[in-house]
Amino acid sequence: MALRVIQWTTGNIGRRSLAAIIDRPDLELVGVYAHGADKVGQDAAALCGRAEPTGVLATDDVAALVALGADACCYNPLWPSIDDLVTLLEHGVNVCTSAAWITGAKQTAEDRARIERACEVGGSSIFGSGAHPGMTNLVGMVLSGSCERVDEIRITESVDCSTYESAATQTAMGFSQDPTTPGLAESVRRESEVFAESAAMMADALGVTLDRLTFDVEFSVATDDSDLGFMTIPAGTVGGVMGYHRGWVGERNVVSVGFNWTMGQHVVPPKPLAHGHVIQVFGVPNMRTVIHCLPPADWSEGFMDLGMIYTAMPVTNAVPRVVAAPPGIVTLADLPPITGRVVV
Repeated sequence: MALRVIQWTTGNIGRRSLAAIIDRPDLELVGVYAHGADKVGQDAAALCGRAEPTGVLATDDVAALVALGADACCYNPLWPSIDDLVTLLEHGVNVCTSAAWITGAKQTAEDRARIERACEVGGSSIFGSGAHPGMTNLVGMVLSGSCERVDEIRITESVDCSTYESAATQTAMGFSQDPTTPGLAESVRRESEVFAESAAMMADALGVTLDRLTFDVEFSVATDDSDLGFMTIPAGTVGGVMGYHRGWVGERNVVSVGFNWTMGQHVVPPKPLAHGHVIQVFGVPNMRTVIHCLPPADWSEGFMDLGMIYTAMPVTNAVPRVVAAPPGIVTLADLPPITGRVVV
């Protein structure tokens, strides 16, 4: 029987997840949560570009959604609401999320305990993934299986992210700010803290316990103004950010997860862009691969749409695995391989 699924939010990532749920025969869409009042009451198909109506109308009524008895929820807001997650999990709804969640370690101890209790009460699981962190960590862990000895896994998202049209997010990551702004490095650390969660997850999979996590960042200054439409990067402000969350055992850096991001045309990053995810395992032997997210020959949408699919699908495709998992917080290190589906 098809698994009954709720889609939570229909933004850039959520609408890709929604379309995938509709298209998969082993998943049945039973509910849609929408933030915006303009989306409430609309058919799910209209919210994700599908022509055939589904009969499932978007709602902001959380009680009505949990009363549906769904097996799972694809939860795709930018940031998680612990209250909403607890409600879903307590009602037995397994959660697959892209909302800055890998292990929940960045949450307060109280909030993480609430999540664990909710999973116990509902017999449910919560799983977080995405493109990066998420799929990149999985590839790094798989590559390490080829090594006799692993010294470090290092993962870098190396891209021009100026097509990601979220001025608030980009500003919080330092872009368009004076690089000498007090607290700027700490702001970037907080905004990207989910990368630290993924670093700790990889270390655990490698069989080591981290003594500490650190963060380092280098800002590159724009040499001229860049007008990106949704925001501007003035000359002299931050146009490039390169940072790593690093996990240490003693004095050895064993896991590093980070980013080499630029915005606009007038910035030279510390390292040339690879336009993809660079995944390196240092050891015996050294392993290296670069993941490029590329359009198929018949692609007519924008490049950023591909990135949204790349972020959504590691979560949506995980639904059957997460429903089958034991209750609690589960990670990529706990689940069997997550695969897509061949379309015939």
